[in-house]
Formats: sequence, structure tokens, C-alpha cells
Amino acid sequence: MASDNQSRASDIQITLAQALAPLSAEHPFNIVFDRGDQISVELYAPVGRDNQTPHERDELYIVASGHGTFSRDDEVITFGPGDLLYVPAYVPHRFETFSDDFRTWVIFYGPKRTAPRERDAA
Repeated sequence: MASDNQSRASDIQITLAQALAPLSAEHPFNIVFDRGDQISVELYAPVGRDNQTPHERDELYIVASGHGTFSRDDEVITFGPGDLLYVPAYVPHRFETFSDDFRTWVIFYGPKRTAPRERDAA
């Protein structure tokens, strides 16, 4: 198992501490694994407010730490460590409230989708 002070010679593992290291209030996302249209994995640690807008791909969140409330369209749920949250492409969503220790893995998968209004106009 790799320790935090070993260089990443392989993509087999990244620890939460390694993924957190480059994050800041100005840059709350760190892409840790990217395979184009197949899959992309990030760590997200917003500070104060979640300013996300809908995305072009389906998305999963796996909460690493912290707790709060999450909205997707008209639904609002509470979340905590270990929870899995799903958001289809282009659906409005955000972490409405979250604790100071909130961190979540973000997994984008599949190809980018056409926006609903672009698809409906075609």
C-alpha cells in the first residue's frame, strides 16, 4: 500500500490526503483520474458555498467525510460519510449545506450528453 509521501508511479491508488493536498478555496476540485469520455474521478471540497452548475455527463458522488443537505431538482436529502448520490446529466443540483470537513469523490462517466433543450429542438 502506498504511503502519502511516496510518489504516484501508478494509478492503482490515491489516498484522500493526496487528493486533498492541492485543494484550496479558489480551487476546490482535483482531478485524480481521467479517461476522457469513459470516466473521470475528482475530489471536491467546497468552502462556504457550492457554486456548481449542471454538468454534461452523469455523475456520482461518494461522500468521504462530513455531512449536510443536498438538492437535486426539487428533492432535498441529508447525507453523511459513505453515502452515494446520483445526478443525471443537466439536472440542477448542489450541496446546500455542509460541514467544514465535507469532502466528496466525484465520478463523471459516459459520454457527454446533448442538453435537453438542444435535443428537443433537433
